[in-house]
Amino acid sequence: MGEYIVSARKYRPMSFDSVVGQSALTTTLKNAVKSGKLAHAYLFCGPRGVGKTTCARIFAKAINCLTPTEAGEACNHCESCEAFNDQRSYNIFELDAASNNSVENIKTLMDQTRIPPQVGKYKVFIIDEVHMLSTAAFNAFLKTLEEPPAHVIFILATTEKHKILPTILSRCQIYDFERMTVPGIIDHLKGVAEKEGIAYEEEALAVIAEKADGGMRDALSIFDQAASFAQGNLTYESVIADLNVLDSDNYFNIIDLAIENKVSDIMLLVNNIIAKGFDGGNLVNGLASHVRNVLMAKDESTLPLLEVSARQRERFKAQAQKCPTPFLYKALQVMNQCDIQYRASSNKRLLVELTLIQVAQITQPEDEPAAGRSPKSLKSLFRKLASPQPKPAQQVVGGEKTMARTTSATRTETIIALATASPNPANTATTTSLQTSSTPTANPIRTGMPTGKLKLHNLGTSFADLKRGPEKMGVVKEEEITNKEECNVFSQEELELQWMALCNRMPQAMVAIATRMKNMQPRITDFPNIEVLADNEIVMEEVNNIRTRIEGGLAKYLHNGQLKLHIRLAKMEEMKRILSKKEIYENMLKANPAIDKLRNALGLELA
Repeated sequence: MGEYIVSARKYRPMSFDSVVGQSALTTTLKNAVKSGKLAHAYLFCGPRGVGKTTCARIFAKAINCLTPTEAGEACNHCESCEAFNDQRSYNIFELDAASNNSVENIKTLMDQTRIPPQVGKYKVFIIDEVHMLSTAAFNAFLKTLEEPPAHVIFILATTEKHKILPTILSRCQIYDFERMTVPGIIDHLKGVAEKEGIAYEEEALAVIAEKADGGMRDALSIFDQAASFAQGNLTYESVIADLNVLDSDNYFNIIDLAIENKVSDIMLLVNNIIAKGFDGGNLVNGLASHVRNVLMAKDESTLPLLEVSARQRERFKAQAQKCPTPFLYKALQVMNQCDIQYRASSNKRLLVELTLIQVAQITQPEDEPAAGRSPKSLKSLFRKLASPQPKPAQQVVGGEKTMARTTSATRTETIIALATASPNPANTATTTSLQTSSTPTANPIRTGMPTGKLKLHNLGTSFADLKRGPEKMGVVKEEEITNKEECNVFSQEELELQWMALCNRMPQAMVAIATRMKNMQPRITDFPNIEVLADNEIVMEEVNNIRTRIEGGLAKYLHNGQLKLHIRLAKMEEMKRILSKKEIYENMLKANPAIDKLRNALGLELA
């Protein structure tokens, strides 16, 4: 018995024509080989397991082939091709950037580019997972990548293109690889199964293709696992048992029961599913995907969007004929809300069960009794119970809107009463009367009765604040200097400290001016006179408006009531430019060059 090789390696494509699902890219690369119009740098990007590194190897082999075919493929007979097939080629180098991401590794690579190839035309450097290179390594790579020697070609591969520096992207030809489609994966798995002599059901291969999530390597790995479990006979039941995938029959049954409003049967089915170890959140997500497929199956034009087998597509079409479109829309909305709330829920199973109850009652008539009432039925019940009760005259005239306003006003009275309550019995009695009063005549606001002022000190907002508007609410006026007899001596450091403390104490409504003041630096000119420079006239005017408050706050905490604050417009030569993080770091390097060695040793990057 020979050595076992996993399918992902055994059936790895060796030519452009054998690559699955990337026909546009392989055609472009073959044409480049035929015409000899080769770029000096390529970037292959896309999801995992779609053929990036494989295409890079095939391309490197083809451009070094001494006798390429007319189609742009490698001949597999010349010395360069045989050396590549035997893994002894000195012209093709592969570097894993995930473990070789330092500047030293890139410098070593640059040294290798100086030596011309011995056999073939080019030295090809394949750098996998290139996004893992550090910023310093990228910068060291830039010059060589832009102007490499004539005999050097770089092929970069990555799954995360957004992490690569724009300066690198601008120097490469970029090829975006597509995710594998479910039908494409199924066709490829059929060929592998036939070569391996494994019997299969198409539904079983469809489950593997869906589980692979667009990656051919993942699909082949799952195929090997399922084939070992099934011992050469891949059936639908064996695959879902091995992969612990929820049978799609459960989803079809839940929707059929939901249309018939059979809540009890759905609860029993859900209990059996959860008892088998399946997560409730995965059940809801899978059911949402199922409902989406049913919705797509209602229209012939959207049928191609179903990435399922032919047999499953017919089942979706049959169920789509039974499901009203509004039911599908509402079910998707309910399950989406469950998905949003699932992680934060403390009783996840109850949330799942309530979600399925709501789905099962979407098509239930409003007046039909059910095992569990839906919100719609409860609303109808309350209307019936409330209708015999007499309504006040004002509510009859105003209709439902007047009743809503009455309820809102009553709730407002209760809040005000609670806010103004005090321990003495009189206030307690007043509070009780306000809370229990619900008729229009008991409300002084609606009847025009005179009322006293209510102060909402406990709520932190007064009616005066409401009149001033949201931009001035909560602004506490600073007191003027009240300690004029104090004349304590303070230093520049103490002044700067109290200045920042004053800015931090400012209320939320003055956060903008406080931020500007933090960028100002007060200084003692002629003690105890303080001078502050403003960048422009607008800032100077804003600070002048609150100058008295600033003086009062500084005088209180510096214990000097004699100080005076002077604000003037800064001259051009007095303005200091705010340095960026990079400029601050460069200034630190000038003062102490050893900082750069420490940064490289720790692998740090400038944020």
